[in-house]
Amino acid sequence: MIEKVKAYIDREILLRPRSAVLVALSGGADSTALLLIMKELGYKVKALHCNFHLRGEESNRDQTFAEELCRQNGVPLAIRHFETEDYARQHGVSIEMAARELRYAWFREELERVREEERSEEVRQGKSQDSPLETDRDEACVAVAHHRDDQAETLILNLIRGTGLRGLTGMPAWRDGIIRPLLCLNREEILAYLKSRGQSYVTDSSNNERTYLRNRIRLDVMPLLRELNPAAVRHLCLAGDIVRESLPYYQKGIEATSRELGITEGRFPLSALAGHHQSLLHEWLVGKGFNNSQEEEMLLSAKSEVGKMWSSKSHSVLRDRDALIQTEIQLSKVKTPPQIREELVSCIGETGRNIAYFDADLLTKPIEVRLVREGDSFVPFGMKGRKLVSDFLTDVKLSRFEKAETFVATHGEDIIWLIGHRSDNRYRVTESTSRILKLSV
Repeated sequence: MIEKVKAYIDREILLRPRSAVLVALSGGADSTALLLIMKELGYKVKALHCNFHLRGEESNRDQTFAEELCRQNGVPLAIRHFETEDYARQHGVSIEMAARELRYAWFREELERVREEERSEEVRQGKSQDSPLETDRDEACVAVAHHRDDQAETLILNLIRGTGLRGLTGMPAWRDGIIRPLLCLNREEILAYLKSRGQSYVTDSSNNERTYLRNRIRLDVMPLLRELNPAAVRHLCLAGDIVRESLPYYQKGIEATSRELGITEGRFPLSALAGHHQSLLHEWLVGKGFNNSQEEEMLLSAKSEVGKMWSSKSHSVLRDRDALIQTEIQLSKVKTPPQIREELVSCIGETGRNIAYFDADLLTKPIEVRLVREGDSFVPFGMKGRKLVSDFLTDVKLSRFEKAETFVATHGEDIIWLIGHRSDNRYRVTESTSRILKLSV
């Protein structure tokens, strides 16, 4: 079985010999086996144990077991304590999600610290230029103990929640410094390995609670599938492997069709929905946090009213006149106003969207720049009556997102320039103008 894991690492993870491996050690059967296997394979192993303080004395028991296991095997151990329930309450997430976020945030923190130590050592030994690291697979990594049964559960979980092809690939063997060396093994093989070594482990009592959806799949769904077909886990994992290997070809087809239909990162033409291109829309939205109901509504958005908007935590999609417009929500980022250059000139020279000319003697107050506001109006150059800025921007076919990011130059309460579009007729240069002020951005 050790050789089986080694072959899987060489084929799927490409981990270099003697790499530093930070093993996520809960003390359960899977992580205990992972720790021993990675050590037996000759990697520089360090263990990371999380105490979430969710199960009273049982949490302390797990920590004590991890400490003793590492002591017996000469493995360095780092322990982090978390106030998981407080975190879940503060961030409005489930206990399960809170534990996951806390766990992986710490893993990545430890990973970066170890990688930085490795880089410093490379520099100290003068190897940084002679033997450069080609990818982060050549650096330290965090190993987690997911196996094939977990993979099958993940595929079913993703299907239940709703997924595209990526969700049918399951958990990757390697991604962003997180590796899963035991995805080539099933639960029975892991237990047999521990039994052969006479190695004990702890059992998390919460694994038998049906509070969490994954537990219900493990306790109720998987036994039924095995009853229907003893090879159910193997077949589910094989399907995931096939989809994973097919994904690059699928992606090439998506990219080619998107180019053909004029789909860009920020714009999805409504005409592309006419052929019910659900896969194209799904790929356009993937990773942006939209749920299945929102995606289904967008698929039918050609019948929606202009201006309808869908939002996730990170992105917004607007149903514009002839397309869906996508933008990233940047709650903490304030759009920087453009810097305006003022110059007195003798005549009107070069023109363009970012240049405007005014009668300097009419501008007696400081010129300021701000974002457009609801209710703003001005007298567009060449016109006599006032017009709402929002109506003007609609006429020039700006989307709601683009309108919100439009700046105006003001003189007191008056808008003198809708920057990038039109100056105000009241401050125009006329035959009686003696001094001309040129504004540019």
